[in-house]
Amino acid sequence: MIRGRNMRKLAIALGALLILAGCAGKGVWAPDEDVARAAYAHDGPPRLTLFTMLNNRTGAGAHTSLMVNGSQRIIFDPAGSFKHETIPERNDVLYGATPQVVDVYTRYHARKTFHVKIQRLDVSPKVARQAMALMQTHGAVGQAMCSKSTSGILAELFPGRISPTWYPKTLAAQFGALPGVTEETLHEYDSDDNSKVLAEWNAEKAN
Repeated sequence: MIRGRNMRKLAIALGALLILAGCAGKGVWAPDEDVARAAYAHDGPPRLTLFTMLNNRTGAGAHTSLMVNGSQRIIFDPAGSFKHETIPERNDVLYGATPQVVDVYTRYHARKTFHVKIQRLDVSPKVARQAMALMQTHGAVGQAMCSKSTSGILAELFPGRISPTWYPKTLAAQFGALPGVTEETLHEYDSDDNSKVLAEWNAEKAN
């Protein structure tokens, strides 16, 4: 019976991962000049930020991603659907995570059916460098593997405290148990057609 329940839980979690468009990406490789031009370093401390997208009705986890602020600020958005011509991407790593990009990224995922849990942890420069290296060398992530790949990176950074998992909520709970983590949630009530968020971003870039 225990095994059966676990299999059902896994099936439910995988189904939730497939529901959200955030888990439907493919590998790409932006040119060197685009990546260099977009590079942005936030003046805050070295920091890891875990994003967890949660279903408003069921509470189930739907997508996971990780941002690091180190020598530059980048977002590891495994199998993510967030794409824009002005934001260079290399195999699920988004470059140029300015405050404006982070704002549109979170608003893209928050809608009437999903909200975003944002968890932040200040880390040493060494951990930030390690996180960037793991994100940049990970390679493109397959569909429904967002939590598994993100938790794998965090497990290397925090061995014994974080274990690889398929479940976004489980990863959020593990990360939230680390000393020093702060968190907030973003709720928005736009329609499920989140394409308009990027359309507005287009308008902002044109003005």
